[in-house]
Amino acid sequence: MIRINLLGIPKQKKGKRQISVPVISGDGPSPMIAAVVVFALVAGGNYYYYWRINSQHEQIQADIAAADMETKRLGQVKAAFLEKQKQADVYKRRFDVIDQLKAQQKGPVTLLAMIGDTVNKTDAVWLNAMTDDGAVVAVDGVALSHVAVANLMTNLRNSGQFKSVELKQTQQDEVVKDLQAFVFTLVCEKQKV
Repeated sequence: MIRINLLGIPKQKKGKRQISVPVISGDGPSPMIAAVVVFALVAGGNYYYYWRINSQHEQIQADIAAADMETKRLGQVKAAFLEKQKQADVYKRRFDVIDQLKAQQKGPVTLLAMIGDTVNKTDAVWLNAMTDDGAVVAVDGVALSHVAVANLMTNLRNSGQFKSVELKQTQQDEVVKDLQAFVFTLVCEKQKV
């Protein structure tokens, strides 16, 4: 037969040990409820911390992606800048060459003008060619007499541009039959400046 105790107070049994279970009275909060509340607060705090760290992680990933895009854009800008810089250097070298040629143009132009004036002042002399090798100028021409060649040599020496004027060769021109003409070559050494 089974007995049911409806009073809720256990009956002491003889010979068996009795375990005393603390009876919770209605005086204060239940420790079980307190433990559940503490567990809920810790779990909520952990969730909030995880959520905050996760949102910071996502923000950092977004910042890294934006920085990568900016790096790529700046790399393209840098490549364009370097290309423009190369073009600018090429143009600068071209302008430097042009300026150098203009500066050097004065010397040959002055020399040619001086030789042209000297030949114009000398009668019966015509030039066929002139070669400027830096320190030496070679002049080829035709004259109607030896005296005209000598006058040209004197006028070139007196111009002040040449240290020495020497006759390399002279010979009578066989092509011209009606007149006596002489083909000559002069070598003129420039004054050192």
